[in-house]
Amino acid sequence: MNLTHLRYMVEVERLGSITKAASALYMGQPNLSKAIKEMEREVGVPIFKRSAKGVVPTEKGREFLQYAKAILVQMEKMENLYMDSSDSKLSFSLLLPRASYITHAFTEFLNKLSSAEHIDIKLKETNSMETINSVVECEYDLGIIRYPLAYESFFLPLLEEKNLKILDSWEFDYVLIMSRSSPLAREEHIDTEVLRKYIEVLHGDNTVPNISAVYQKKNALINQQPRHIYVYERGSQFDILSACTESFMWVSPMPGEVLERCGLVQRTCPEIKRPNKDVLISQNSYRLSETDKMFIEELKNARRG
Repeated sequence: MNLTHLRYMVEVERLGSITKAASALYMGQPNLSKAIKEMEREVGVPIFKRSAKGVVPTEKGREFLQYAKAILVQMEKMENLYMDSSDSKLSFSLLLPRASYITHAFTEFLNKLSSAEHIDIKLKETNSMETINSVVECEYDLGIIRYPLAYESFFLPLLEEKNLKILDSWEFDYVLIMSRSSPLAREEHIDTEVLRKYIEVLHGDNTVPNISAVYQKKNALINQQPRHIYVYERGSQFDILSACTESFMWVSPMPGEVLERCGLVQRTCPEIKRPNKDVLISQNSYRLSETDKMFIEELKNARRG
């Protein structure tokens, strides 16, 4: 299989047009069309079809292109490995939810990489659907998605459909965090009625598009607070929680040193169960590097801490 032709296919998908792709690749449109036909004959299925939006992949074509992108990414990594004479070059890329235990694990992991001569790291906080799409497109090697357990029968088939594999997972109940000077921190018993007196801080971009009414009903308790604040950046949430003593937030269990640094306390609410799951994913064809394994070990240590 011709790697150059694979690059052509990926470019056509990216631009949605053979004409635009040919221009971007500095080649004639007839030659690009010929390359596409040759590739389709080789794999035995049509890769593209024409639509009102231009040239789009067929169902089999999407699957083919996903593997093509994974192959090209791996080839690029191999080329970079042998082009650089240094044995200490490290690369790592991760998409993650807004979770303090994960960023804590990342900083511990980063400290262990400080002696490397060359480091190339990408880190981005985002929602689960963007994480899935970015890993599928090979923009990032690893991603951590978070979902309520009630949504598991939605996410697991989706991961299988996208040819993604689960590398690690952690099931947990959300806990409450608040300022250590908050009256809520001094409440002997916290239940729904007690929480209604306070302001809930929520992440504003965690909705799942096209989720069915069945899943929404299963998770209907999430936004019952009469007063709430939506935030889109983690620094904002800690600023609000620390300064506004009437605010609280549901989060994954946080490391003690993070709570101490931010002036927060963590409480459980036995009457309200919010089981969630964090799942580490990658392309099916992706092989973990030693650097990846180091991060996963720190992730497990952060959970234990």
